[in-house]
Amino acid sequence: ISQYLINAGGKRFRPIVTSLAGKFGNEIENISKIIDAGVCVELIHIGSLYHDDVMDNATTRRGVESSNSKWNSTLSILAGDYLLARSSELAAESLGLESVKLLASTYAELVEGQTKELNLAFDSNQKIEDYLTVIEGKTASLIRTSARLGSLASSADSEIVDALSNWGWNCGIIFQISDDILELTSDSETLGKPAGNDLLEGTYTLPVLIALNKDRGKYQEILTEIKENKIDVKNVLNEFTTKEVIDDSKEIINGYLNDSIEAIFTLKNHELFPVLENINNYLINRTN
Repeated sequence: ISQYLINAGGKRFRPIVTSLAGKFGNEIENISKIIDAGVCVELIHIGSLYHDDVMDNATTRRGVESSNSKWNSTLSILAGDYLLARSSELAAESLGLESVKLLASTYAELVEGQTKELNLAFDSNQKIEDYLTVIEGKTASLIRTSARLGSLASSADSEIVDALSNWGWNCGIIFQISDDILELTSDSETLGKPAGNDLLEGTYTLPVLIALNKDRGKYQEILTEIKENKIDVKNVLNEFTTKEVIDDSKEIINGYLNDSIEAIFTLKNHELFPVLENINNYLINRTN
């Protein structure tokens, strides 16, 4: 069961970040450690997906039936726990105490972000700052750690480790906001899960909160009707993806893009600086 979502595919974005960060130190001497670091962060990510699907009562994930639907919630939780345990085991064997502590504290941040999101469910009075705090915990923390772990595994200088970590933090926020925009603008087949599912679950992402700030009466009514199953969510997704709402969302993303580039300014002469820069450009452009 624990291999089910691994075999289902996925972007493998976190281990890509780890592998890339590993190129800023002594990659050749530490290649096996860098690979193990990438495995560790992906196992934590996938383990958290098993737990997420149980909490959301999800029916699909990565274009296949979710594990909780295919088996049951109890086995899905245990599979997620198992992957988290194997991540810690591998880190202890291969990466050392600092990395084990980093992964543990990162998972704590991830859980805190997820908990805050659950506490904010169906709360149309939440602020954009609340949303940003959620995604910092549930997404940015692990992408930051992916970059940090890769650079630590390659014995990179501490200044480089910190620069890549800060880049990864901003990259993680860009990643989640762009994902949240796609969740409203793409179809279920492209997403590998039901489009508009966040709205059904009461998870109000950045475009929704921006729309509420523009016309609270109108959008409050739509959200209430979705919650009470009075309208089909697919018929109102376009209400949250107007040009004005998406433009305002991208303006916030661009602030994090500038911060991410500033974070790695000291690495501007490195041959891979354009790659780091272009990753975040890609994350933004995929929402077009």
